[in-house]
Parts: sequence; C-alpha cells; structure tokens
Amino acid sequence: MNKDLVKIILVTAGAVMFNLVFWNEKLAINTMLFDAFLLSALFYLYPQAPKYAVVNWLLLGHVVCLAMVVIHNTDLSKIAFTITLLLLAGFAEYKHRSAWFAGGSMILNIVMVAASFVEPIKINKGQGIKRKGISRLIRFAILPAILLIVFFLIYRGANNAFSDIVNKIGFQLEVFFAHFFDFFSLQRLLFLLLGLLITGSVLLKSKLDFFSTREARMQDGMQRFKRTLRQKREGFVYSFVESIMGKMASGIMALKNENTTGIISLLLLNALLLAVNLIDFNFLWLHFQYEEGKPVYKMVHEGTELLIISIVLAMIILLFFFKGNLNFYKRNKWLKYGAYAWIIQNIILVSSVLLRDYYYILKHGLAYKRIGVLVFLLMVLVGLITVFLKIWARKTNYFLFRVNAWAGIVVLVLATTVHWDEFIAGYNLKHRDTVELDVQFLLSLSDKTLPLLDTNIVALQNRANNETPKADYVDPSVYNNWCIERLKMREAEFVKNQRQLSWLSWNYADAYTEKYLRKKGLIAATH
Repeated sequence: MNKDLVKIILVTAGAVMFNLVFWNEKLAINTMLFDAFLLSALFYLYPQAPKYAVVNWLLLGHVVCLAMVVIHNTDLSKIAFTITLLLLAGFAEYKHRSAWFAGGSMILNIVMVAASFVEPIKINKGQGIKRKGISRLIRFAILPAILLIVFFLIYRGANNAFSDIVNKIGFQLEVFFAHFFDFFSLQRLLFLLLGLLITGSVLLKSKLDFFSTREARMQDGMQRFKRTLRQKREGFVYSFVESIMGKMASGIMALKNENTTGIISLLLLNALLLAVNLIDFNFLWLHFQYEEGKPVYKMVHEGTELLIISIVLAMIILLFFFKGNLNFYKRNKWLKYGAYAWIIQNIILVSSVLLRDYYYILKHGLAYKRIGVLVFLLMVLVGLITVFLKIWARKTNYFLFRVNAWAGIVVLVLATTVHWDEFIAGYNLKHRDTVELDVQFLLSLSDKTLPLLDTNIVALQNRANNETPKADYVDPSVYNNWCIERLKMREAEFVKNQRQLSWLSWNYADAYTEKYLRKKGLIAATH
C-alpha cells in the first residue's frame, strides 16, 4: 500500500480513537491505549528510529511518564508525558542531537499539519474512474431514480402493510440519525479536529527541515575562525562592546583589550560576591536563629528570587566574556582563573540560597514554590558545572544548551515519579508540631490527599480554629467545624465526578481515594 495513504489512514484512525477514548474523560488508562497506537504507528512509519540511542532513552523516559499518568495522575506527569511524546516523535522523524532543535521541528510539524495531511491526497491520472465516466454514470442514474421515487410513493399510498413497514423503517432511521448527530455534535466535531491535530503533529513529518539542517552545522567543540571587521560589526554583541570600548574593540590589540577588561570585571565581581558569601556564611551557616516577632519570610526567604537571577546573570556574563576567539587567546589564563573562581563562588551562593529555602521549609512546611526553588537550584547548579566545562574544554554554546536541556528532561521525568501533593501533605502533617500548618492550602490539594487529610482531621480542625477562614463557603454558624465541612464537600465532589467517568478514566490515585472512602464508610460506594 502507498505509504502516503497509510499515513492518512493512521492519522484518521488516531483522531477517531482520540475522540472515543478521551471524550468527557480525564487522561488516565485511556492514555495508555492512545499512546500504544501512536508509538506503534510512529515506529511503523519511521522504522529507522529505534536504531538511534537517543530515541530509545527518550522512549524509556516517556514510558515512565506514561506510567506516572496512570499511577499518580498529576498535572506534572501529564505535562511530562506530552513533552516526551513530542520529543520522541521529533527525534524519530528528524536527525537531531539537541532537544531544543527537535522541539523546533515539532513546532513546525504542528504549524504545517494541515498541509502535511492534505499534500499526499492526490488523484493519480492513471487510476480510478475518469470524469467522463462519472458524468455518464450520473446521467444513466437520473431517470431510474425518478421512476423509483414515483412508484415508491404510489405503492406506499396503495398498500397499508407496505406503508406500515416504511413508517417503522423511517422511525428507526430517525432514532439512528438523532443519536448520530448527538455523537457528532459541534463540540464533538471540534474535539475530532483536535484529535487530527495531535495525531497528525506526531505522525506526519513536515517537509520543512529547517531545524535539522541548521543543527547539522552545529558542533560541540569550539573552533578558531577569522572574521573581517565588517563581519564583526554586523553582530549585536560586537556593536555593544564597541559602544563601550570604542577603538579598543578593533585592531590587533582587540583580544588583549577584551582579555584585560574581562580580568578587571571578574576581579571586581569576585570581590563583591566574596563579601556577600562571607555575610551569608556568618548569618546562615554559623549563627542563624529564628527571631521572635520577625516574620520568617522577611528574615530568610526575601530576596531569594533576586539571588537566583544574579546567578543566572553570572552565567550569561561568563558566556559573554568567553565568546569567539578569546577562548584561544594565549594570555587568557587569569581570565579563566577569574571565571573558575566566580563559578565556585556562585556554587557557594547556590548553597546559601538552598539553606534559606531549607530554613523556610522548617518553619512553614512544604509548598509548590519552595519545592520549585529546590528544583530550579538543581538546574542552576548543573548550568554552572556545564559553564565550567565549556570554558575548560572550549565548548560551544550549542554544547551548553544541549547538555542542560537533557538535564532538564531527566529532572522532569524523575519529578513525575513523586505525587507532590501527597508528599507535601504528608510532610507538613508529620511535622505539625514544628510546622505552621496552612489548612486552607492543604484542603486545596488534589483528591489523592483526601484519605491523609481525613486521618488527620483533628489536627487540621484544631489548627483551623486558630485561623480565620478565607473561603466563601464558610458559614458563621458552623465556623468551629468549617474544616470538617470543607473536607466533606471535597469528598462529595470527588464522588460526583467519579460517577460521571467510565473505566477509561481509571487511575490508581483516584482508585486509592475511592477505596479508602468506601472502606471508612464516609460515603456510599461509587459503583
């Protein structure tokens, strides 16, 4: 069978399957069914894909994310599942080494999906029925069709038994088409188009290979090259440097002047950062104490965002200094020493920011933002290490961004293996004697936490009685029990939602919560 025709059939079948398994359902076990179809079709259409190691590693990460969708069913697992699926398709269809470029190719797939779907649908001149033949067939059918309709109406009026049979058939057709158009409502048709978009974006390779062609010219190792003054002035970076340094940015002394400017800059920045690190070392590492009456946020967490921004800017500045031929300048030894010192100092600063977040967690418990800071600091640490490798081994910015993208993907996949809402609730409740419980926040976490909240309802209620509820659902007459009422409302809402879903939406997290509520007798069985 023609491969283009196979693509169209697979995309259409995938869109129909998407419509059937996801309509009015949540992403759960149905995701496994749809993903199995997509991956089978992907590897059938691009059989060379499994030969690439990067595809196999991505497939492993994708399967982990898929399993976490069924087990944890968190938004993070669904996002990671989508990202790894798109990247897997990008590497299967195009020749890539970097996740950034593969992502770019998949964006082109999405933008060009309509053209990719329509383009293979061509009628071959040597195949099928010619237009003249079709025209003749229509002409031959007109008179017989008119005669059939006339005599059908006559027989229906003349024969009551025939008329009854026709009426019954007509009624059944009305019922059928009523269900048919209910199935294919406007919303359902739009959902079908969404399925076509998703399936087509994954399976149909765009003819535009802009990103794969561009990446083919990229290298990990930096090479020395000579550019004319005119070529240099076309770049934004050189124009910026020239506006500051003037004539010192050009001529045979340009590299020496850039090297000197870099050494002075890094010397001053190292001295400034050393002062900050010494203050942090004294305040955070040696003599930290919670002060009575002073908010922990003001004392510890305030300024964390600016410190993180400063670390990111530090990496950008190093990339600015170690651009182009300055990496090959024979007298750049002290510039490198200054860069290494600043990287080490920024790693120390990362540790101090980590300690700030740790102290804040000890006092207020876990929350999304506090965990996000920890993950971001991990990525920043990886970034600093790779910047060191770039300078030491004379690597390109392409290498830097490629390695950090893969590090980000690994962190994303590993992060899906934890149900963070349950982890947050479990940690905060376990340390309720030392952590200031935020009851409103805990009651807003996902349904998987309902059993944990129910078993700790007394502790939550005691804490809730000491704080002013912020939600509109609180009735002053039942103020003392608002926490319990809110939990009951969450449970009832969970049961109502579960009754509207079929087996396609089954996932372990919901099954666990449902089993607990049924066992405790807090609600009736859902099925």
